[in-house]
Amino acid sequence: MKQISIIVAIAQNHAIGKDNDLLWHISKDFQWFKDKTRGHQVIMGERTLHSLPNGPLPKRNNIVITDKKGKTFEGCTTVYSIEEAIEHCSETEESFIIGGGSIYKQFLAYANKFYLTLVHKDFEADTFFEVDFSEWKIIERIDVNDDPQNDFTYSFIVYERNSLQKT
Repeated sequence: MKQISIIVAIAQNHAIGKDNDLLWHISKDFQWFKDKTRGHQVIMGERTLHSLPNGPLPKRNNIVITDKKGKTFEGCTTVYSIEEAIEHCSETEESFIIGGGSIYKQFLAYANKFYLTLVHKDFEADTFFEVDFSEWKIIERIDVNDDPQNDFTYSFIVYERNSLQKT
């Protein structure tokens, strides 16, 4: 079975972005993201690629999903559907879905794990991450209550899909 994981940072109110940008800057979250995804495949939408300050992420196989047939992105594998992206996912290595909102929503049914940075504060946003947490169980949690760079606390939480699914 393909190991498809979502990695996302959300606010308490499930906000993940505004105007195609992040809502906060958390150095520890960038490091967490880097540590988890480095050496793996990352899958993103075209807008997420364009939001990256230096283009495709280094030391990762970048796959970009676009609905514009024939369009390609330098340094990336370009696919034109969720199904085509899944075909590119490794049978043996973890593949990470890194956004944006529409891509997360479409991949949620295929993911068997997700890495969540939960910011314990509400933010104004235009993009949200909605998930039914009853379908998931926590397998790891690290709370950060003492980050001098931010006026809020946050948690790194790893979820695995429950083996008993609702029908």
